[in-house]
Amino acid sequence: IISQQSEYGSQNLGNGGKVTIDMSSPNIAKPFSMGHLRSTVIGNALALIVEKSGYQPIKINHLGDWGTQFGKLISAYKRWGDAEMVKKNPIKELLTLYVKFHAEAETDPALEDEGRSWFKKLEDGNQEALDLWQWFRDESLKEFSRIYDLMGVSFDSYAGEAFYNDKMDRIVELLEEKQLLVESDNAQVVELTEEELPPCLIKKSDGATLYATRDLAAALYRKEHYDFAQSLYVVGHEQSLHFKQLITVLKKMGFDWADRMVHIPFGMMLKDGKKMSTRKGKVVLLEEVLAESIDMARTNIEEKNPNLTNKEEVAKQVGVGAVIFHDLKNYRMNDIEFSLEEMLRFEGETGPYVQYTFARACSILRKAGWQPTTAPSQAYQTAWEKEWKVVSMLMEFPTSIKRACENYDPSQVAKYIVDLGQVFNKYYAEVKVLEESPERETRLALVYSVTVVLKEGLRLLGISAPEEM
Repeated sequence: IISQQSEYGSQNLGNGGKVTIDMSSPNIAKPFSMGHLRSTVIGNALALIVEKSGYQPIKINHLGDWGTQFGKLISAYKRWGDAEMVKKNPIKELLTLYVKFHAEAETDPALEDEGRSWFKKLEDGNQEALDLWQWFRDESLKEFSRIYDLMGVSFDSYAGEAFYNDKMDRIVELLEEKQLLVESDNAQVVELTEEELPPCLIKKSDGATLYATRDLAAALYRKEHYDFAQSLYVVGHEQSLHFKQLITVLKKMGFDWADRMVHIPFGMMLKDGKKMSTRKGKVVLLEEVLAESIDMARTNIEEKNPNLTNKEEVAKQVGVGAVIFHDLKNYRMNDIEFSLEEMLRFEGETGPYVQYTFARACSILRKAGWQPTTAPSQAYQTAWEKEWKVVSMLMEFPTSIKRACENYDPSQVAKYIVDLGQVFNKYYAEVKVLEESPERETRLALVYSVTVVLKEGLRLLGISAPEEM
């Protein structure tokens, strides 16, 4: 018997070491799209999995809160914006302004210059520009927090790109000291020819620093501030080259801890086989998807179990869980085709299937009035052929967690709980668990062990387990 109190599946691979996880990182003033869902749920599951494996996770939301797009946004807001509209629906309104700016700039190239000059003002600390930027940031974060709360995701730090503005000069100085900077096309770069990589751009000809400089500053800050055992970056695979360059430059600078930085790439979220794009306004909003998913779950409950006491709470757990599970059951490098119908099915490899199996097992225990006792009686020691499949499956749980941790692959846990659900449902169909028999106690103990593992498996993916559905 696996007791609820037991830390079944816990391991001490990490020895309390800190793991920083750079994840989610949406862009301020842009909608939280399905594209950001992947980094958020993969990062969140990895945080729970490394914690279960004995590390201390530190979740960092490296917000996209700096860059030329803010100049464009300020310019668009100054031309067409309305403060009341922004307050009422910040992201939607700011996106409308952003899309309008790009549409107008196609016929009026002078707009691009105007956008650039506003960003220059922002960089130079112009008060009006800073106030607008801060306002856009605060309003966006309020809206993002609502989505994070719904998904049960929290962060230890919201230090985004702007946080590193005053930390980049030090990187440039260190590179100069180590004589790693060279001139190339009027820009300053670190040559990576020996490593068979393109040069890493550090400073543009106009003196502006670049992404790489900022990420070098962030890596150094995280090492000094958290002293990580590992530093994970849950960022799409299209950034693979960037991270190779980043880690290589840090090693050239003499930082051997760069070996403990890991890029965890993932595939794209596709709609009808195509990538979703913000600039053209062709984007599927995560919040709308979650709302629709919760809605469908609610309808399902009304049909199947209208007397359920906490319908609203369960609809939320099932609707949100379905979206998260649909992402995590796939190996992260695979592209995912977005489909609500697929996500919410109660059969097949879905979140609702696992949750429903858990609820069914809980209901068996309720009917039996069964309470777990800590001391297993003799009868518990034997498992018959039919039980053995379930027992041997339960024994696999720690291995699936270890694999998920070592390969940064939450799908190991997702696949495991689907398999356990299938083995259990087959067992339940063949064996009359509630029937009076000498084996009844043992069988109920087995059902109980299944509930413990399914609930913990779902928790490791960031998904709730309702006891009734």
